[in-house]
Amino acid sequence: MSTDPVAELPTDPAVEPAVDEGPPATPLLVPRDGLPPVIETSTALVAYADALAAGSGPVAVDAERASGYRYGQSAYLVQLRRAGAGTGLVDPVPLPDLTAVQDAIGDAEWVLHAANQDLPCLAELGLLPTRLFDTELAARLAGLPRVGLGAVVESLLGLSLQKGHSAADWSTRPLPADWLVYAALDVEVLVELRDALAEILAEQGKTEWARQEFAAILTAGPPAPKVDPWRKTSGMHGLRSRRQLGMVRALWQARDELARRRDIAPGRVLPDAAIVSAVQADPKSEGALLELPVFRGRANRKLVTTWFGALARARELPEDQLPLHSRPGDGPPPVSRWADRDPDAAARLKAARAALAQVSEQWSVPVENVLSPDLVRRLMWAPPRPADAAAVAEALRAGGAREWQVELTRDLLTEAIAG
Repeated sequence: MSTDPVAELPTDPAVEPAVDEGPPATPLLVPRDGLPPVIETSTALVAYADALAAGSGPVAVDAERASGYRYGQSAYLVQLRRAGAGTGLVDPVPLPDLTAVQDAIGDAEWVLHAANQDLPCLAELGLLPTRLFDTELAARLAGLPRVGLGAVVESLLGLSLQKGHSAADWSTRPLPADWLVYAALDVEVLVELRDALAEILAEQGKTEWARQEFAAILTAGPPAPKVDPWRKTSGMHGLRSRRQLGMVRALWQARDELARRRDIAPGRVLPDAAIVSAVQADPKSEGALLELPVFRGRANRKLVTTWFGALARARELPEDQLPLHSRPGDGPPPVSRWADRDPDAAARLKAARAALAQVSEQWSVPVENVLSPDLVRRLMWAPPRPADAAAVAEALRAGGAREWQVELTRDLLTEAIAG
């Protein structure tokens, strides 16, 4: 791939590969080398690390979490596959330090699907790639209509993957054999998929685009902590007063602390719907709280003092300590308010979106991958002055746009600002 940071843009629009109406996909039911035993001892880990080091080519990597069951997003199984080494299924519960694997493959290209989902939990185990190929992102850039792993494997390789265990509780021990087969198959053909996608990207002149995107993932670092995560509580849009928002916050924080201590997904401790219903009912006693549907269960009867105490503390907060209706931010207001607050900005955004939609269609790249919608909104709300092409390009770079995106959108955004 080119190493020039400013790649020359392709001269011809990307053409989506023709869909071959061939035979139905072949089910991929068992790993070609058989199901390997789970690696759960240091001796077995070192042996597999040695095999990885002796192998060749890219390394397929995947991880399974217990989202919806456990509090965090830790990995409960790590799958790897490399030519010459075969597939390894590593249990990170007894083996939380995988630096032996890192040392074996650290300088190789890692192949993941939707890398942003797995890189944080892999980093917790000491696994950090230096080179990356993200098959999900590559499929987006290639203009494939569906970018899920199963859909892309079927479209490009003619194989169908097993379904059904992605949302399982991977903290279960021992892991059932059919789950392990599913996990092994997730890395079985990742390298072949990588090669097929790389060929399409090369044909479309997007190899450098992909290189820049993958590099951006590697340099992004861990995600920033969410501000006011309690505001994501489902169903709270109907709550009107700041006092009610304070009660939601108090219940959310009490639930989060309990879930963290018990390592249980917060929604399994207390559903969002229960938080909202408690705030709406505003019970004045523990008994009244226990009359609400979700709180009648045995588990919540034991915790009634915790829940009622959170509500009581929120009732007693001074007004100046209650949360605002919306979180102050450094970005523009909701787009629905632009027409009233700044009609010129609303017109700029409309023009920019229309132009970006045309670019998206021309190059067969989803518009959100052409340029971050948040960056577009920020630029149209507060454009640089003077808004010439150079200033717009600098603003795009400052907002995290890659060079291929800058080259593709700089002029049309400059025109949108100029009106």
